[in-house]
Amino acid sequence: MVFPISDDNTGRVRTPYITWTLILLNVLVFVFLQGVGTNERFTYAFSTVPEEIRTGVDVSGPVAVELGNDAASIPLQPTPGSVYLTLLVSMFMHGSVMHLLGNMLFLWIFGDNVEDDLSHWPYLGFYVTTGLLASLAHVTSTFVLGDNPFIPSLGASGAISGVMGGYLVLHPHRRVRAIVLNMLTDVPGYVAVGMWFALQLVNAFGVIGRGPQSGGGVAFMAHIGGFIAGVALVRVFGVRTPAPRRRRAF
Repeated sequence: MVFPISDDNTGRVRTPYITWTLILLNVLVFVFLQGVGTNERFTYAFSTVPEEIRTGVDVSGPVAVELGNDAASIPLQPTPGSVYLTLLVSMFMHGSVMHLLGNMLFLWIFGDNVEDDLSHWPYLGFYVTTGLLASLAHVTSTFVLGDNPFIPSLGASGAISGVMGGYLVLHPHRRVRAIVLNMLTDVPGYVAVGMWFALQLVNAFGVIGRGPQSGGGVAFMAHIGGFIAGVALVRVFGVRTPAPRRRRAF
């Protein structure tokens, strides 16, 4: 297993204002709007519910679901405004402190380099677009695979997967500092990102093989959809010619 902790920022010229702002927004939403995970009314109002996206109709009230061998009731809340707004808002929400920290670490590692290449506003458009496509990939796979369409999803993972896909295209050989088999070492970007994506595929197909709602609460198809969108679209958003380079350390 490869767990990235930083990468080589040598040659980066743009201050990653958008990446820093996205990290701050995710933290602020989790702390002040989600109440560090305690405000279920907000969380269940703005999480993405596949059935709502399919029909355009808001669903509220307790919904019975099966999670593996366990039965549960999810208290879905009414969504102010259009249910399609949840596709965007849920990208800035998280289910736990560890969920938030893990996502923000990956965004901090990989986002600054992609922002440096695309420049600030195209990078923001790229981030939001891949995040939306990741959510739609999850919604689509829910119905294709016969999962429960009332289970809500949330998190920045889909958009960050898109950033990682873009990073793979733009920086396949950039050195990434990672923990590999309990050892700290440097690996090329294609190894760090490639092994992460391979793990998503293994987990997704393992979930599919075990049947609906067996994924432990992780929307692996959103990760896969976001990653593929990032690989496909990063060139569309354009790689800008950078200013004269100056050296940066880890």
